[in-house]
Amino acid sequence: MPQGLNDIKRRIKSVNSTMQITKAMELVSTSKLKKARFRLDRSKPYFTNVLESIKDVLANARGIKHPFIDKRDVKNTLYILLTSDKGLAGGYNANVNKLLQTDIKDMETAKIITVGTKGRDYFKKRGYNVIESFTGISESPEASDARHIGEIAISLYLNAEVDEIKIVYTQFKSTISYVPAIIKLLPATFEEKEKSSDNKGYKTLTKFDPSEETVLDYLIPKYIISTIYGAMIEASASESGSRRMAMENATDNADEIIKALELVKNRARQAAITQEISEIVGGAEALS
Repeated sequence: MPQGLNDIKRRIKSVNSTMQITKAMELVSTSKLKKARFRLDRSKPYFTNVLESIKDVLANARGIKHPFIDKRDVKNTLYILLTSDKGLAGGYNANVNKLLQTDIKDMETAKIITVGTKGRDYFKKRGYNVIESFTGISESPEASDARHIGEIAISLYLNAEVDEIKIVYTQFKSTISYVPAIIKLLPATFEEKEKSSDNKGYKTLTKFDPSEETVLDYLIPKYIISTIYGAMIEASASESGSRRMAMENATDNADEIIKALELVKNRARQAAITQEISEIVGGAEALS
């Protein structure tokens, strides 16, 4: 058998082995995506309820002073960056890292808490101030992880070490659409609730016990932690979805390569057979 034909067969075997791996990773990512979407659907009602409660408080407590809502001159910004611990997820990590890098105007005033090794390694390598790093939780985040991150961020804000907090993550739009986004957590700002036709513009008389400040002390940290957790769940679903798409594309590409190599192999085999026939015919004519 010609050497070139052996090389082609070895390439086909190698690509076929790669395709089996990418197909298996695609199936695993699909399973993880289903679990992440289930967790996302379960967490949304809690977040919505907390957000609506805070809107009610702010709508009925005009002129309230509170460190969580008072505006500050922004000198230092804390970013909570959500990336993955593993690669092979297409442009998932690159897109969110690029978004954060674009938002940072001055490296000296930016502090970063990273979730996932990809964000940590990217910004540490470029000299950014990564003050905390959490790894091993990007695919399956827990509420306790979000609480820990939220407590660190809130402590930095209350101690005036940072003047605003933003979270940078990938929003899960659908199984094929993932959009990097930035949400400002502190100081907390909320749009006014729309006036319904029933109340004709009159505000509901609300009594806060013991006080508006105490209620906000309780609600806003809950809102921040639930937002972080919700973002981690969305990022987890986006990571699994992006990896599934990347592995699906890799599997399709490998299949196309195998088909092209099979065609080249058949042509090479046909050429080898034709050459052998020609040699036999030529030898027979020389002997006659």
